[in-house]
Amino acid sequence: MSTWVDVTTYGDLVVRGAALYGDQDAVVFPDTRHSFNSLEAAARRSARSLLGLGVRPQDRVGILMPNCMDFIEVMFGVALIGAVPVPINARFKGRELAYVTENADLKVLVTSDIIDQFTDYVVILHDCLPGLAEAADPANLDLDVAPELKAVVLLGSTSPAGMVDRAAFETLADDATDDEVELLRSQVAIRNEALMIYTSGTTAEPKGCPLNHESLVRTAVTACRTRFELTDNDVFWDPLPLFHMSSILPLIGCLDAGSSYVTITHFDPAEAIAQMRDEKATVCFSTFPPVTQAMINHPDWDSDEFQRIRLMNNVAPPDALRAIHALLPWARHVNAYGLTECGGVVSFSGPDDPPETWAVSSGRPFRGIEVKIKDLETRETLTEPNQPGEIWVRGYNVFEGYYKDPEKNAECFDEDGWFFTGDIGSLDPDGRISYLGRTKDMLKVGGENVAAVEIESYLQTHPAVAIAQVVPLPDEKYVEVPAAFVELKPDAEATEEELIEFCRGQIASFKIPRHVQFVAPNEWPMSATKIQKFRLADKLQAELGL
Repeated sequence: MSTWVDVTTYGDLVVRGAALYGDQDAVVFPDTRHSFNSLEAAARRSARSLLGLGVRPQDRVGILMPNCMDFIEVMFGVALIGAVPVPINARFKGRELAYVTENADLKVLVTSDIIDQFTDYVVILHDCLPGLAEAADPANLDLDVAPELKAVVLLGSTSPAGMVDRAAFETLADDATDDEVELLRSQVAIRNEALMIYTSGTTAEPKGCPLNHESLVRTAVTACRTRFELTDNDVFWDPLPLFHMSSILPLIGCLDAGSSYVTITHFDPAEAIAQMRDEKATVCFSTFPPVTQAMINHPDWDSDEFQRIRLMNNVAPPDALRAIHALLPWARHVNAYGLTECGGVVSFSGPDDPPETWAVSSGRPFRGIEVKIKDLETRETLTEPNQPGEIWVRGYNVFEGYYKDPEKNAECFDEDGWFFTGDIGSLDPDGRISYLGRTKDMLKVGGENVAAVEIESYLQTHPAVAIAQVVPLPDEKYVEVPAAFVELKPDAEATEEELIEFCRGQIASFKIPRHVQFVAPNEWPMSATKIQKFRLADKLQAELGL
């Protein structure tokens, strides 16, 4: 059957959405909501304010906020005038923020006085940007640590020193017209830079990943049309941070399909459960184990209340996914494989995938995207199905390289445009991708390659275990041995000895963790949405004197 490709620009999404879906709910927070019409109007006001502040096409505008309506309005306001939104990880601290502000060449940084998880952005920015608090003209900064930065905008109820406050920002809209916004919007090319996301930096400094409009919008629309089958009757619940692709891509898909995008500022399992119930969610995009486990283990969770949910997304080891699937047996459960560098996602399991594959694969790559598996040492292409190796990707979705990092780019691309993901995976006989871990998440135990995810998956079959994370420890005899960090289910009990014994006779002896430590809920070291394994390993090595 013939098909065609719909691609538009990031900014055009809100304009087209308003024309097609009008007064239907577009974005919903617990205390506020936008229709498609009002979202377009708000984005246009932000665009005019940014023009009044001197932002021009291809300038970069940082957005440092928790999930809130201001974030979405500013992000699309930036896009409407052909500038580049740079959503910044809201967990970043002073050193990381100073680095991103300078490395990204931000022209403007927009932030909030919402205190997010005890994080005060005003205090952090004053500390990490010397001279900001003393600036005589907040709309024309001159800071040594960030020479391109001309303004920090504070959208909130306060007026901190050195920052353009909400009233001043809104007044700047009078210095530009809707006609100017329209002219700039019409000049945006599909292959222009649309967005730049900084990777989570779990092992090094964050890396800027510029994405063009095609890689961003086409990838999201393809996923949501062909794999989620979104319509204007859907209510898409997604609690993930707006600086992450797991929010940005579904938001694009909802704007394309006319679905309502429902999210929350601070994730709380009780509030999340109530919001899904009250808004009559049809899609649950909880995605990551710390979020999903917090909800399904909460006393308010009652699967029978969520008969409307037709589709649920989670990314976790197979046994953990099967346990989640059993809680909503009437829903279709999808799994994803992706990374920021590849437009956020390469594949989702699809409507034609049989249920027995939902927990072990992420479906086939989207049409137009090529995937192959390479031997980890020889880099020869593996042609037999189910052979594990490094995943390589090529296609419209792949970015063109890390920002200002030619050495890294030379390591990650070959001469034919294939991107080396650093992920371990395999392809089944039908071309479905199975993600098996990171190459750097691979242990070398006495000469045996061991994927951490394999041990994690088995530990999570123990009735007391909610989340397991495995890291390598140096060992004089075996080079590396596995160690596990475990979060127990509410009211469950287990000992280190019990979990180690649980593994004996069930997995190979060299895969059995030599140490087990327990982690309380909400105490995992996190980046944006991922547990930072290197910090777990550093902690345990320090305690053991290794």
